[in-house]
Amino acid sequence: MSADAIGSIALVGYGEVGTILAEDLVKQGLTVSAWDLKLRTHPGDEAAVRMHRHAEANGVRLCDGPARALAGAHLVISVVTASQTLSAASECAPLLEPGALFLDCNSASPGAKQSCARTVEDSGGRYVEAAVMTSVPPFRIQVPMLLGGAWADHALPALTALGFKADVASDKVGVASATKMCRSIMIKGLEAMVIESFTTARAYGVEDAVIQSLVRTFPGLDWEKEGSYFFHRVLLHGRRRAEEMREVVATVREAGLDGWIAGAAADRDDWMADLADAHDLRQTHPGIEDWRGLSDHLLALLKAKEN
Repeated sequence: MSADAIGSIALVGYGEVGTILAEDLVKQGLTVSAWDLKLRTHPGDEAAVRMHRHAEANGVRLCDGPARALAGAHLVISVVTASQTLSAASECAPLLEPGALFLDCNSASPGAKQSCARTVEDSGGRYVEAAVMTSVPPFRIQVPMLLGGAWADHALPALTALGFKADVASDKVGVASATKMCRSIMIKGLEAMVIESFTTARAYGVEDAVIQSLVRTFPGLDWEKEGSYFFHRVLLHGRRRAEEMREVVATVREAGLDGWIAGAAADRDDWMADLADAHDLRQTHPGIEDWRGLSDHLLALLKAKEN
C-alpha cells in the first residue's frame, strides 16, 4: 500500500500520543480526524477543552463520536489507554471503511491484541499490531515501533512514507506486543524501583551513598539524571503506566507465570498517581531536574497522613 492510497486518517485517542501524531501528519498536508472517549464521558472537563483547543489550532477535525471520525478514513490509528484497547477496537471495527488499516499502537498483552485482530478482521478491516518501543515525545512520529500481523508487510511502505519508523516483527499478532511487554517489565519496573528506593533512601538521609554505590555497580547510567526522569514520567503518567503494567501482568500470566514484579510496579504507579491527583503535584513539580524535592513532598504527605 502506498501513502497516496491512505487518503484521510483517523485517530482514536487524542491524548499525548494522539496529539503528537496529529501534528506531524497534518504538517504533511494530510486530512486528520480524531475522537477520544473523554469527549463522550467528560465533555466539559479540562482535558476535553484542551483537546478542542489543540484540534482547532492544528487543523484537526475533532469529532463527537467514532462514526464521524472514521468515515472515509483508510488508516485508523488507535492510541488509547491500555485498559481501553479492546473496547476501542470493538467500537471501531463495524465503522471501518472496507479494507481500512487499523493500526493498534496500544500497550496491551499479546492475547488482547489477538482478540482485537479477530474483531477488526471479522468486520472487514485490516489489523496491524504496533508495539511502540520507547517514549513517544522525543521521537514523535519517528518513535521506533514493531509491527505484527498478516497485514504488517502490506502496511509498512505507506507507514514509512508517512514518517513512521517501523519494522515488521512477525506476520503473527502478539509477537511485537510480547517484545514490548517484556521490555516494560524491565523499564517500568526500574522506574517503580527507583522511586521506592530513592524515596526510602531520602527518608533515611542515605540517598547520596546509595546513588554512589549504584554508579560504581552500573557506571554506564547517570543515576541522578535517570532518577529525576523516572520520577517525572511516573508523576505525569502514573495512571497510564499502571494500566500498561497490568497488561504486562496479563502477558506474564499468558506465558504461565505469575506477574509479581509487574503487579507491584503497577501498584507503585497508581500510588504516585493518587498522590498527584489529590495534591496537585504535577503543578508544584513541573520539572524533571529535582527528584529530591518531589521525594521530600511525598514523604511529607505520608507523614501528615500518619498524624
